[in-house]
Amino acid sequence: MMANPILLQKKYCRIIESFASRQGISLDAALDFFYCSDVYKMMRDGVSDMHCMSDAYLADELGQEYSSRG
Repeated sequence: MMANPILLQKKYCRIIESFASRQGISLDAALDFFYCSDVYKMMRDGVSDMHCMSDAYLADELGQEYSSRG
């Protein structure tokens, strides 16, 4: 299932803001990381309906990916 592109863009913004706040990094750094992340790729491609997960869950997943690339 594919999400509405406009709604998905808004979700991306919320996730990026939450991720930046949780990691204590700038929005620019969070944005750069997000668009290179596996989380983004799965959301974009509709894998396992990742776009249906809560913003908090996705920000956590992004944080885990960020920590693992450390």
